[in-house]
Amino acid sequence: MENTSSTGSQTDPEHNTATTVPDDKRTDPWLLVYSPVPVALIFLVYLGVVWAGPRLMKNREPVDLKVVLIVYNFAMVGLSAYMCYEFLVTSWLSSYSLLCQPVDYSTGPLAMRMARVCWWFFFSKVIELSDTLFFILRKKNNQLTFLHVYHHGTMIFNWWLGVKYVAGGQSFFIGLVNTFVHVVMYSYYGLAAIGPHMQKYLWWKRYLTSLQLVQFVMFIVYTGHNLYAECDFPDSMNMLVFGYCITLIILFSNFYYKSYVSKKKQK
Repeated sequence: MENTSSTGSQTDPEHNTATTVPDDKRTDPWLLVYSPVPVALIFLVYLGVVWAGPRLMKNREPVDLKVVLIVYNFAMVGLSAYMCYEFLVTSWLSSYSLLCQPVDYSTGPLAMRMARVCWWFFFSKVIELSDTLFFILRKKNNQLTFLHVYHHGTMIFNWWLGVKYVAGGQSFFIGLVNTFVHVVMYSYYGLAAIGPHMQKYLWWKRYLTSLQLVQFVMFIVYTGHNLYAECDFPDSMNMLVFGYCITLIILFSNFYYKSYVSKKKQK
């Protein structure tokens, strides 16, 4: 079974959980992984675009991005489907456990396959910053909510940490579920980009938001269990995901209420 515990980590003999998180030397040579500086610079540029973009577009006409959006969104469907497949098949072939799965830091074929899809998942979060740029160019400033900017801006840091320190193990579950949700989400966006005549087929938008909320609840249950389980996977990573998902549940619930419940009451 391909689930060897982390090489070089120290463990607490009473609780059998990792007390230190070693660098994953396998992923250090990969793009954007070795140092946090490039990711921090990307984040700062992103915030700069969010601040300056709407101001630069204020006296300009919205940019017609119909073709770009169709290609982009369905390309993201393809990438998300590929990652979902890789997370599912690699974890299955490696006999991963849903209850406790340490990171396999070896260079075996399946361990490296899982590490690579974790990197692709991280890099997809960098690509997804384009969502914000498209809103700005189309002058859809009402979409530039705190929820949107917070979620997009922080995910690149969360998964940089994932690839840098825990490229595999318990991390696979978050990648698996989130990539599935993104297949559905970008399918919706891709269909919506085709034109207004598609709206009659997009009645399920509110259920997409519900699906996003369900995934965050799943992550809280998953990481919450692992915080109390005896497992050689860093508690610090589980705590980070647990706390982060609480903030997302609050923000997405507020969005759901304002978008569907409040508007329905007004009508």
